Amino acid sequence: MTHASILVLAMILDAALGEPKWLWQRFPHPAVLMGRAVGWIDHNFNNGNRKLNGILGMAVLVILAAYLGHFLSRLPGGPIIETLLAAILIAQRSLSDHVRAVANGLRTSLSQGKTEVAKIVGRDTAEMDEAAVARAAIESAAENLSDGVVAPVFWFLLFGLPGILVYKITNTADSMIGYKTPRHLDFGWAAARLDDVLNWVPARLTAGLIALSHLRPDVWSIIIRDAGLHRSPNAGWPEAAMAATLGVSLSGPRSYEGQMQDFPYVFPEGRKSPSAKDIDSAANALWRSWILLIICVGLLMVV
Repeated sequence: MTHASILVLAMILDAALGEPKWLWQRFPHPAVLMGRAVGWIDHNFNNGNRKLNGILGMAVLVILAAYLGHFLSRLPGGPIIETLLAAILIAQRSLSDHVRAVANGLRTSLSQGKTEVAKIVGRDTAEMDEAAVARAAIESAAENLSDGVVAPVFWFLLFGLPGILVYKITNTADSMIGYKTPRHLDFGWAAARLDDVLNWVPARLTAGLIALSHLRPDVWSIIIRDAGLHRSPNAGWPEAAMAATLGVSLSGPRSYEGQMQDFPYVFPEGRKSPSAKDIDSAANALWRSWILLIICVGLLMVV
C-alpha cells in the first residue's frame, strides 16, 4: 500500500472513531508515551550546558522515533499497523469535538464555556467574557488544524510512519519545553526551532485549505498581510485564514499566568465580539478543510 492509500484509510478511521475513551482508559495513548519520554529527558538532562543538552536530547528523541517508525512499518501486517497508528496520531475528530464543546458550553453559560475552553488553550480563562472564550476556541481550531491534522498528514505522506512519529515527538517536545522561561529558554531551543521548521509548510497549506474549502481565494492577500502579526512564525497563517474567512478578529490582548499580553489583532477589521455561532462556523471549517485535504490525498493515490 502507498502512503496515500494508508492515509485515506487512517483519516476516515479517525473521523469515524476519534479518541475512544474505553481504549485509552486501559492503555497509554502514544502521545502520553511521547510526553513521558520528553519529561524524562527534561528531568535528567536539563542542566549544565542546557542548550547543547537540549540539542542532543532532541536528536536522540528524533532518531528513536524514526527508527521505531521504520521498525513497525517492516513488521508483518505493517500497513495495518501504519493505518492504526496514523489514525491515532491524526486529531481531526477530537479537535472538532473539543471545539464544539466550547460552543455548547457557552450556550449553557459563560462559566461552562470557560471550563471547556480551558481544556484546549493555555491562557488564563478566569476573566474571559463570551467574546474572549469564542476567540480562544476559534484560534485553537485554526492552529490545531495545522498541528494536529495537516502536519501529521503531510509528514506521513512524505516519509510514512517514521515521518509522522518524528513530527509528533517534536511537536510534543515543543509543547512541553519549547517555552522562553528561565528553565527552558536554552534547553527547549532545539525543540522549538525544529517544530518551527516542521510546521512551516503545513501551516501555509492549512491556510490554503481553509480559504479554498470556503471558495475564498480572495482572502489570500489578507492572510499574507496578517500572518506575520502573530507571535508564531507559523500559527499566524491558519489563524489569519480562519479570521478572514469567518469575518472575525482573532489574537489580540490576552492573559498568561496573570500577566496581560498586548498582542495585535489578526484581521483587525473583523468583528471583535464572536459568539458560539462563530465557534460552530470554525468547527464546520475544520471539516470543510478535512474534506478538501482527503480529496487531495486521494488524488495522489491515482497519480
